[in-house]
Amino acid sequence: MVKADIVRSIELKLGLSHEEATQQVEQILALVKGTLMDGDSVLISGFGQWKVRSKKSRVGRNPKTKEEYEISPRRVVTFYPSNVWRSEIATNTASNK
Repeated sequence: MVKADIVRSIELKLGLSHEEATQQVEQILALVKGTLMDGDSVLISGFGQWKVRSKKSRVGRNPKTKEEYEISPRRVVTFYPSNVWRSEIATNTASNK
């Protein structure tokens, strides 16, 4: 699923025009991105949480040449699915086998 699919789904479910649905999706994504850029986490109950965490610098290695180099410190976004959603996925996966 891509952003256009989300917009289309919102159009159909809420009866909004394409422009209105696009604007709503853009506003939600801007809010999530802005919150994460500020270093805060975003929690959606029953779905999951996005957190920003800092990674220290470390030594990396080119597997082909074995040459070592330093990987600079950076901030990354990680997603943690909720326990409710995890159990739903596990149940759904088990029933599909």
